[in-house]
Amino acid sequence: MNEKVLHVLEYNKIIHQLVEQASSSLGEERARRLLPSISFDEVVQWQNETDEAAQILRLKGHVPLSGIFDIRPAVKRASIGGALNPEECLHVASTIRAGKNIKQFIEELEEVEIPNLDQLMEGIATLNELERNIRGCIDDYGHVMDGASTKLRTARSKIRTLESSIRDRLEQYTKNKSKMLSDAIITIRNDRFVLPVKQEYRGVFGGIVHDQSSSGATLFVEPQSIVELNNKLQTARVEEQQEIERILHELSAMIAEDEHYLLENVQILAHVDFIVAKAKLGKQMKASKPNMNDKGIIKMREARHPLIVEEEVVANDVEIGEDYTTIVITGPNTGGKTVTLKLVGLCTLMAQAGLQVPAQDGCELTVFEHVFADIGDEQSIEQSLSTFSSHMTNIVDILQKVNDKTLVLFDELGAGTDPQEGAALAMAILDEVIGRQARVIATTHYPELKAYGYNRDEVVNASVEFDVKTLRPTYRLLIGVPGRSNAFEISRRLGLGSNIIDRAKSLTGHDSRNVENMIASLESSKRKAEEDYEEAKQTLADAERYKQELEQKWNQFEKEKERLYEKAEQQAKKAVDKAKEEAEHIIADLRSMKNQAEVKEHHLIEAKQKLKSASEKVADKKGKSVPSNKNADNKELKPGDEIKVITLNQQGHVVEKTGNDEYLVQLGIMKVKAKRKNIQFLKRPEPIKEKPLATVKGNTYHVKTELDLRGERYEEALHQLEKYIDDALLAGYHQVSIIHGKGTGALRKGVQKFGERHPSIKAQRMGDIGEGGSGVTVFELK
Repeated sequence: MNEKVLHVLEYNKIIHQLVEQASSSLGEERARRLLPSISFDEVVQWQNETDEAAQILRLKGHVPLSGIFDIRPAVKRASIGGALNPEECLHVASTIRAGKNIKQFIEELEEVEIPNLDQLMEGIATLNELERNIRGCIDDYGHVMDGASTKLRTARSKIRTLESSIRDRLEQYTKNKSKMLSDAIITIRNDRFVLPVKQEYRGVFGGIVHDQSSSGATLFVEPQSIVELNNKLQTARVEEQQEIERILHELSAMIAEDEHYLLENVQILAHVDFIVAKAKLGKQMKASKPNMNDKGIIKMREARHPLIVEEEVVANDVEIGEDYTTIVITGPNTGGKTVTLKLVGLCTLMAQAGLQVPAQDGCELTVFEHVFADIGDEQSIEQSLSTFSSHMTNIVDILQKVNDKTLVLFDELGAGTDPQEGAALAMAILDEVIGRQARVIATTHYPELKAYGYNRDEVVNASVEFDVKTLRPTYRLLIGVPGRSNAFEISRRLGLGSNIIDRAKSLTGHDSRNVENMIASLESSKRKAEEDYEEAKQTLADAERYKQELEQKWNQFEKEKERLYEKAEQQAKKAVDKAKEEAEHIIADLRSMKNQAEVKEHHLIEAKQKLKSASEKVADKKGKSVPSNKNADNKELKPGDEIKVITLNQQGHVVEKTGNDEYLVQLGIMKVKAKRKNIQFLKRPEPIKEKPLATVKGNTYHVKTELDLRGERYEEALHQLEKYIDDALLAGYHQVSIIHGKGTGALRKGVQKFGERHPSIKAQRMGDIGEGGSGVTVFELK
């Protein structure tokens, strides 16, 4: 890419922001060297890497990149036999640890697909032994530890012992001869312990004078009594230093052995830090991944200039490369046109550098071989005003290199010379660049170029909206609407007399006024269309939301329907199983009495077969169609009516109505519930005149006022309960107690449900404290 173009489009400012996002000097170095690529495959690879890091940041919020150092110089020095200092060795260990941390972090990610980063992690060597050896010798502060070797521990122990002995002796001087000292302290000169002695008492201490104060009144004396101890201390320190150097040489040799792996780790970590820095910058800019193409197509929705603060930037839609290849932005010099040029150019450079762009998701950008910009930023005090000559020199250079893989940005094309000649020259230059199939965005204030786009299919007019009320541009780009002069409106707002403005209007050509009126109409139409589009967009969003809510409720309805079907089937199966069990008992009783009654065996088999048939139909698989009641009617059924249950193909009579559309019917020895649509009315029996009956109870008729169901099976307990209630009603009881115990509560719930369904039970309650509490249910009978 042209260095001048990078500077004009302020690409260096983006790089500066990128450098600030790096976590290490290695990442900063990579960021500073970043230039846009012209290789389509490379750009796609870079964008994918950045997107993977962006996904990780969205999920985890961070990537562990601390502890990375540029250890390349140290490793190189170690490889040629040099000894590293403790801090350099510690940096090597820290970088090894950082590599292991990031590798483990990436490998444990399962929420996202990150093939590029996964592949990078495969190249990181863990080097556990080298890290362990370094950490075993050097602490976190860069000091060689006593435990690095036995000899070092011995030397340091000796040093501490000697220092303690020397201090003990010198403290005796500070206590006993403090008047002879300038200050009662122990100090060090030339790495030897000394005392600050007054000049006149020099002879009292003997020994060696190492220094004196600036006034000469104080001498720093090493007393003769500790000279030998100081000598031994120096010897011990030399031994310590020699052992430290030996340890560092040994560690450096180990580092040299792993030179290749260490340098490879550094390279990978630098690249990862660089990728994450790009993702962080994208997050800071609220940017998105652009879909790259090599067809010269640019599509950006709500694109924002990345160097304008969020509170001031205006988002714009920019599209070029499909229906048209050139945009000509016309209108007065209000500042918004140049921003648009730089927006497109800078976003293109960022995308080709693998950076995300500040636009909505789904934006498209292309990979250009060349990006040229002839922009004279008259608002910058750092540059002088562009002249016609400098513009032409730049344009001539552009025309020599432009092709179909080029993006060209012209700012105020043809400016700086006679307006008529400048406009003609601008159109000729545009024709030449367009003829080479380049993508072009040009700004101009020449009115002649407003009609340029209407005569060429590959060119579209555009303008930057201007608010006459505030006398400021809104910076909104209007594609398809050429810019119009606002001189009259601005002058009127600034107080210029109406007579002068009317006179000026009369002097303008008729064609010019027609063009201005057409442009005003286009602006109004476009604004209305945009408002309608936003309204339609909102309506569509509401419709989508309602559709999703309806689908969600429908799915819930379907699930609930399936659940109710399953529940109904289970209840029906339980009813049939219960009836079957009761029938088996009855048949067994009948068999036992067949010698006394005229009950034939084939009658028993037939009854059992009918029960089996009913059971199979109820237990049929869910979803199987039920035979329709072709003879169904709307006749209200009454107890005693003879009916036929279509689904069971059985005749019987109605016992009672249990719901809006549900009846309890007696089919032989079975009682089942059936829907009205599945019941065929046969006939209604003739009413029988009731005769008064008298209930006679003998002395042998005894029914207890309570029933104990504890220890009984659930089904057997309910069977006993039903029979007991019949007996209690026959006995004329008004209240009975059912003892079910507390236990798990299953039997209690069954008893209470039975009481709710039984037509002869008027009310029910839990037992009082004296009646057994929650272990007893009291029924009040009708």
